[in-house]
Amino acid sequence: MAMTSPDVYKLGFVGAGNMAESIARGVAKSGVLPPAAIRTSHHRADRQSVFQSFGVVILESSGQVVADSDIVILSVKPQVAKKVLLEMKPFFTDHKLLVSIAAGIKMKDLQEWSGHGRIIRVMPNTPSAVGEAASVMCMGDMATKKDEERVASLFKAIGKIWMADEKYFDAVTGLSGSGPAYVYIAIEALADGGVAAGLPRDLALALATQTVLGAAAMVNKSGKHPGELKDAVTSPAGTTIAGIHELEKGGLRGSLMSAVIAAAKRCRELS
Repeated sequence: MAMTSPDVYKLGFVGAGNMAESIARGVAKSGVLPPAAIRTSHHRADRQSVFQSFGVVILESSGQVVADSDIVILSVKPQVAKKVLLEMKPFFTDHKLLVSIAAGIKMKDLQEWSGHGRIIRVMPNTPSAVGEAASVMCMGDMATKKDEERVASLFKAIGKIWMADEKYFDAVTGLSGSGPAYVYIAIEALADGGVAAGLPRDLALALATQTVLGAAAMVNKSGKHPGELKDAVTSPAGTTIAGIHELEKGGLRGSLMSAVIAAAKRCRELS
């Protein structure tokens, strides 16, 4: 039986921060691409050695990275994206795909600054570092089905990815982009509650963390609505309903909704 050869192409990162590292590690570890097919450029020595440690090729400049890659991931801070893309403009050719993970930068600006139409915009989030990212992608007019498949496979190497129109990206930022911080606060507060109820700090934090992880997994894997799962743990006049009553008095739901809305609004202002 003939083996289908893996889809090997060259992947370049312009910007070698934590998100670029997470994606590169995930892609190499999952076998989507061999590390030798991944490149980034000379920058701070410490970042360079991090990428070299798992086999990524280090080139002299960002221009070389673009010239030597089929897919270019723009992973710089949003405030320098324009400057970087204007410098990279001469290196973009029709067969190259530009993938931007720069938060808040719209497709029309990416096209204008790069002089390039073949673009996919992706919004990942920081749990990419542990392979549990929630990423959303939207397609530029000139991106192909093959481009879509390749980009989906890259981001599946660090978590899950969904497709959505660009008009939803501010709300995506407010929910999944900023959302991990809301959950960290919830974990910390649950642990504090455990301490207040008499638990040692390390046990309280471990239980709070695993409880949040377990609850998310229940929603993910059972396919049941979270309300239904909540009802299943809530027995008449029991402990859980007493706790839920306090959450409702404190306005937990409204606070979480407001947090997502406020972050989405701020993202719109910034972009």
